[in-house]
Amino acid sequence: MKKFLLGVAVSALMAGSASAANIGVSMALFDDNFLTVLRNGMQDYGKTLDGVNLQVEDAQNDVAKQQSQIQNFIASKVDAIIVNPVDTDATAAMSKIAAEAGIPLVYVNREPVNVDQLPEKQAFVASNEVESGTLETKEVCRLLKGKGDIVVMMGELSNQAARQRTKDVHDVIATDECKGLKIVEEQTANWSRTQGADLMTNWLSAGLKFDAVVSNNDEMAIGAIQALKAAGRSMDSVVIGGVDATQDALAAMAAGDLDVTVFQNAAGQGRGAVDAALKLAKGEKVEAKVYVPFELVTPENLSKYQKSN
Repeated sequence: MKKFLLGVAVSALMAGSASAANIGVSMALFDDNFLTVLRNGMQDYGKTLDGVNLQVEDAQNDVAKQQSQIQNFIASKVDAIIVNPVDTDATAAMSKIAAEAGIPLVYVNREPVNVDQLPEKQAFVASNEVESGTLETKEVCRLLKGKGDIVVMMGELSNQAARQRTKDVHDVIATDECKGLKIVEEQTANWSRTQGADLMTNWLSAGLKFDAVVSNNDEMAIGAIQALKAAGRSMDSVVIGGVDATQDALAAMAAGDLDVTVFQNAAGQGRGAVDAALKLAKGEKVEAKVYVPFELVTPENLSKYQKSN
């Protein structure tokens, strides 16, 4: 069983990993606030390393396009590949072709389905999703004093993070402290602000009553806020939670609209992924899982995070 390595691993990886290398990077989607921070974190860090070149491609949320990008990276003989998976259930095939080509591969942010069976010279850099939805839901529970009706907005169900964050919600409300919470509706809005707004509008039109919105990410939470405001609902009458602590989310919290989010260090994950790729390219050992801790963000500690990502 490969070992888990917690937050301190990233700083350890960063030491002495720079060397001339070409790294192919396939991002699931450029048009996503959190993934943009992740991508910029990799690119900005790469610019500080002598001789390191990052070729970053947009898979446009298309699994076939992402697989083609990986094959193209292999054909161009890059030294390592970093993948932010479109579909975390499709990663076994990606691992296989990279392993057969002998090229190191690092998954970043989204947990591959084969994370516990990764071939040699492959690793996963992210944050532990068990923490994200748990921190969010526990804080929502605290704000509601352990009792109330909640709606859950899920991310793309093909994504491990969406499934795990949703499971976290169910696990928290099964505890003695939060068993007074009841999920009255649970649907996907695919990580999207627009779809989050549409879903909330549909719920409101159907006359759904709830005390809190627990969203798998900030974008959907912001969409929910927009729809609630458009419907004339006071933001003081509902608790809104998200995950990622994007700048837009922090602004929403400063405005008094968002009550809870969870800081996921996107830039830190990006730097960790680049360092892991460079180490593997040099034949050095890297732990199979490198975790950067999540942190709860509330109005009380908001100032600490407003310039963090």
